[in-house]
Amino acid sequence: MSDTTNTNPDANPEAQVVEDDPIAVRLAKREALLAAGKDPYGHAYRYSHHLADLAEQYAHLEDGASTEDEVKVAGRVMAKRDQGKLAFLELRDSTGDIQLFCRINALGEEAFAELKDLDVGDWIGVEGTMMRTKRGQLSVSVASFELLSKSLRPLPEKFHGLADKETRYRQRYVDLVMNREVRDTFEKRFKVISAIRRYMEDHGYYEVETPILHPILGGANARPFVTHHNALDKDFYLRIATELHLKRLLVGGFEKVFEIGRQFRNEGMDPYHNPEFTTMEFYQAFSDLEGMMELTQGVIQAAALASCGTTQVEYQGEQVDLGGTWRRATMIELASEGAGEDVSFQRTRDELVEILERNGGHAEDAWGKGKLIAEIFEAVAEEKLIQPTFVTEHPIEVSPLAKKKAGDPNLTERFELFICGHEYANAFGELNDPVDQAERFRAQVEAKDLGDDEAMGYDDDYVRALEYGMPPAGGCGIGIDRLVMLLTDAPSIRDVLLFPHMRDEAPAGGRPRTASPVAAEAAPASVAAPIDFSKVVVEPLFEDEVDFDTFSKSDFRAVKVKECVAVPKSKKLLQFTLDDGTGADRVILSGIHAYYEPEDLVGHTLIAITNLPPRKMMGVDSCGMLLSAIHEEEGENGEPEERLNLLMVDDRIPAGAKLY
Repeated sequence: MSDTTNTNPDANPEAQVVEDDPIAVRLAKREALLAAGKDPYGHAYRYSHHLADLAEQYAHLEDGASTEDEVKVAGRVMAKRDQGKLAFLELRDSTGDIQLFCRINALGEEAFAELKDLDVGDWIGVEGTMMRTKRGQLSVSVASFELLSKSLRPLPEKFHGLADKETRYRQRYVDLVMNREVRDTFEKRFKVISAIRRYMEDHGYYEVETPILHPILGGANARPFVTHHNALDKDFYLRIATELHLKRLLVGGFEKVFEIGRQFRNEGMDPYHNPEFTTMEFYQAFSDLEGMMELTQGVIQAAALASCGTTQVEYQGEQVDLGGTWRRATMIELASEGAGEDVSFQRTRDELVEILERNGGHAEDAWGKGKLIAEIFEAVAEEKLIQPTFVTEHPIEVSPLAKKKAGDPNLTERFELFICGHEYANAFGELNDPVDQAERFRAQVEAKDLGDDEAMGYDDDYVRALEYGMPPAGGCGIGIDRLVMLLTDAPSIRDVLLFPHMRDEAPAGGRPRTASPVAAEAAPASVAAPIDFSKVVVEPLFEDEVDFDTFSKSDFRAVKVKECVAVPKSKKLLQFTLDDGTGADRVILSGIHAYYEPEDLVGHTLIAITNLPPRKMMGVDSCGMLLSAIHEEEGENGEPEERLNLLMVDDRIPAGAKLY
C-alpha cells in the first residue's frame, strides 16, 4: 500500500489530506491511531530470535514446508506487496532481512486492514511460525503484530536508494538503513578499535584518559579550537594531541600507557583530514624506535585480521601486503632515490632549493636545510610508498619533540609509517632532556610570535615534569580513521566517520529546511537575511580598454565539477576535475579554499576560461581559470576583508556550453 489515504469529502471533510504529500499522509495516520487510543510508539518488545539466526536455523527447510515453531521477531518494514487477501512484507533487523507472510484468515479482517495500513519505514513486532513458500522464500507466517514506532518520513525509493554523498553524510541514520555496505564499514571500524584495545592490553599496556581541555597548546603543530571555562574564567584549547599528558605518566612511574581518543584541529577538510579525528597514542618506558616499529606493525596486523580476516588488502586499486616484515628506510635515502640525486645536509641550501623547485615544490625564505629535505621527500617520494614503509631519521627542524640521533645533531630518532602514499603512524624516541626540551619550546614560542599560529606554546609544567626525570622511552601515534579507510577501501575520511562535520544545509527553493513536519506547521516562514550593500566595496572599473578581437579570443565555457579536493601541502589551493564537454577531464587549480570546502562544490556548474596555456602550480598543470566575483566588506575588527563567490550557473546548462 502506498503513502495515500482516503480523502473522500463525504467521510470527514476536516480530515482531508493531500495525497501527494507522504509526510502529511503519515501524520494523519498517527493522529488516527492516537484518536483510537493506540500508541504509535509502542513499548519494549521481547523478541525470540534475530533474523540471521532464523536464516541459519531454517536453511534446510524445504520449499512449501510449514512448521509449528513459534517465533517473535522485531524490525523495520522495508517493503510491502498487497495481493488482496495476502500481503508480503520485508522485515529488517540489525542482522538481516526476512519475509513476512500475512493472510487475512490468520490475522482477521481488522488486524489485516491495520497491517495493510502500515508504511515502509515503520517498526513492528511480529509473532508467527516459520515456513518456506513454494517459491523457496523463508518466511514468518504472521499470527499477530504490533506497531512499535510510526515512521513519519518515507525512506528513499528502494530502486535508486540513497546515493547523494552529501545527503548520506548529513543523514547517516538513513544511509545506514539503505546501504548495507555502509553498515559493514562501521562494523569493521568497531572491530578495528576493539582489536587494538585487546592487542595493547595483551602487551601489558594500561588504557588511560587524559584531559581534552588544555590550558597550553602542545604535543603537535596545529591550529586549535578555543573554548572558555566559565568557572575558571579562562580560555582553553581542545587538545590537538595526547602526547604531553601521557608522557607525564611515564614520569609518574607507569611503564606502558595508551589512549584511544578524539583530537581536534581547527584546519581544513579533505579526503584524509577532518577537524575532529581519532588517534591511538602509546608510550613505553625503556623502549625505542625499534620497539615502536614492532608494536605498530603488530597492532595494525591484528586490526586487519580482526576486520578483514587477512593481511592482504586492496586500497583504491592498489594491492597492499600488511604481512611479513615492513621496509625501513631513512628520509634522506628516499628523497635521494626519488629525486635521482644526492639530497643531504652536505648540499648547500641553494642546491636544496633548486632540487625542490625542479620537482614542483616551493621554498620559503625561513626554511633551513632540514625543512627543505622534508619538503623534497614529500615532493618526490611520499606518494610512491605503496607498501608499508617506516621512514626514519627526520630532520630536527621538523621534529621539535623527538630526541636527537646519536652522532648527528641534524637528525632525530623518529619514524613515520607510510602506506599507499599516506602517513598512518608517527613515532619518536622521546626527548627526556628538560634543558633541550625547554630550548625547543622557546623556539616554538618565537615562531608563534612571528605569526605561526600552529606553533606550540611553552609548557612550563611539562618541563618541570621532565626535571623530575623521565626514563628513556618510545612513543607512537596511529591515525585510527585512516587505518579504517585502508581496511575498508574508503576513499574519504567522511566514509568512516559516523557523523562527519558538514557546512549548514543549503536551503531548498529559497526556504530553510524545516526541523520536523510538526514544527513546520507552527513555525513562521523565514527568509534569507538581506545583504547590506552599503558595506560592500568593489574595485573600480578598469580604465584601460580591451579591443573586441582580443576579448573574443577568451573561450568562456560552462564546466561541471566532477571532483574537488584540497591540494596536499597547500592551505589555499583546491584542485578541480571538470567536465568541459570534450569528453576528457580538465584540471584547474584555484586558491579559494578559504571560502569553500571541496566537497561542497562537487556537482555544481561553474564558468571557466578554457583556452589559457597550462600553468604549473604545486607540481600540477592547471589548464584554465575559474571565474569568481570578489568584493570587500568591513570585518569584525573594522578592517576591510575580501569576500569571494564562485560564479555558479543553472545546472541545466550542459558542460561545454560557450558563453557569448
